[in-house]
Amino acid sequence: MRRGVVAGVLALFSAASATAEQIGDAARGARLFGLQCAPCHSVGPGAANRTGPVLNGLFGRRAASVGDYGYSKSMRHMGADGLTWTYETLDAYLANPRALVSGTRMSYRGMADPTARGALLAYLRDWSDRPRDIPEAEPTARATAPHPPPDVLAIEGDREFGAYLAAECATCHQRDGSDQGVPSITRWAPADFVAAMHAYKQKLRPHPVMQMMAARLSNEEIAALAAYFATVR
Repeated sequence: MRRGVVAGVLALFSAASATAEQIGDAARGARLFGLQCAPCHSVGPGAANRTGPVLNGLFGRRAASVGDYGYSKSMRHMGADGLTWTYETLDAYLANPRALVSGTRMSYRGMADPTARGALLAYLRDWSDRPRDIPEAEPTARATAPHPPPDVLAIEGDREFGAYLAAECATCHQRDGSDQGVPSITRWAPADFVAAMHAYKQKLRPHPVMQMMAARLSNEEIAALAAYFATVR
């Protein structure tokens, strides 16, 4: 009887572990980390801040919260807004860092392959405080919200329409690009602007007012604003 109970418990644990492992191949993630992340970041025993902050305990951590690291103003803004590193937000950040943190200093163009991102995040999860949430739950759960599809990113915005729409944006953001407590949104690459607005739509970026504003905009309106603000000098 005891052997049957033990076997049942082990079977349940094995099934749950398999579910938790589905985000990616951690061994492959370790190799990707060594190739693409290790020049700036460190993780594991003895890890310390380098060009980028230490990545131990990353899942569930508030953005810009490693006390002895000098973050960019944009990253501090996002942390103050409530950005927390979960699978979903990390996946979006790795895919396109500027979609989530517009003025990030991380000079990384992004990892397009979702399988590779899953592998890297599986590896980083091993060094987090809760590496094996069973059943799978935040902050380690796989992302469910889609990134903007290629056809959305390919929409050619109408600059004149964007200038008209920008009147509402200018109630907070400065058209001259100055940063007076509100981040600048001028001279962004249109693709970054579009990705950022869709990140608000998907509630990956946490600011509630911007989430509301983005939710009211169509894909064409976002593209028009992107075209306008990209050329404001």
